[in-house]
Amino acid sequence: MSIVAAAVLALSAALAGSNANARPDTDKQPERIGRFLADIALTPPVTMAALATPSMSPVAPANGSGPNKPNIAERVRDGASDMVLTAMNFMGVPYKRGGNSEESGFDCSGFTRHIFELSLGLVLPRKADQQAHAPGLVPVSRDELKPGDLVFFNTLKRTFSHVGIYVGEGKFIHSPRAGGEVRVEAMDLAYWKKRFTGARRVEALAAAPAAAEAASAPTTLR
Repeated sequence: MSIVAAAVLALSAALAGSNANARPDTDKQPERIGRFLADIALTPPVTMAALATPSMSPVAPANGSGPNKPNIAERVRDGASDMVLTAMNFMGVPYKRGGNSEESGFDCSGFTRHIFELSLGLVLPRKADQQAHAPGLVPVSRDELKPGDLVFFNTLKRTFSHVGIYVGEGKFIHSPRAGGEVRVEAMDLAYWKKRFTGARRVEALAAAPAAAEAASAPTTLR
C-alpha cells in the first residue's frame, strides 16, 4: 500500500471524530477525506479511490532538468506534504514514554523527531523544549501556520513541554499521553487552545516562499 493510500485510510478514522461511539458517514467519507487533503494543499480535490491510485504523471529527469522540473514553491509544498503524509501513516501507534519508533511506540518528541528525520532528513533534538530552540527552526505565529510546522504546548506546567505537527485546517497530529496513540486533534479545543505556546518552521521552508516569489517575478531588461 502506498504511503498516500495508507495516510488516507488513517485519516478516515481521524475524520470520523474523537468520539469512539460515533458512527462515521461512510457514504460521504471519501469526499470528506479528499476535501480535507485539498484544503491543506496536499492534493487537488479528488476522491479516496483516486488518491489510492498510483500516479501515471511523467517523472522529471534525475538531473532535475526538463519541462517537469519542480519550481521552488512546488518543492516546498512537496516537502511539507511528504512530512504530513508520513506522519499520518503512523496513526494508531501507541504512546510510549521515551519511545522513538513504530515498533517501540512514540512519545511526543520521539514522534516529531522520527517524522522530521524520515521525511526531511533533519535530525531534531530528542526533547520537546530542545526542539523548540533547535538551530535551523524559526518561530511562526499561530495565524501563519502551515502543514509541517511544529506546534508546542504547555502540558506539564512548563513552556514547550509537548509537541506535535500541524496538518492544516486547525488540526495537528501528535502522540498525546500514556494510554493514548498517535492521532489528529483540533487545536481550537479548549484544552489545547489555552496551552498553545508557539510554533516552529524549518528555516529553509520559511525562506523558500520569498525566493520562489523573487524567482517568478518578471525580469526587466536594461
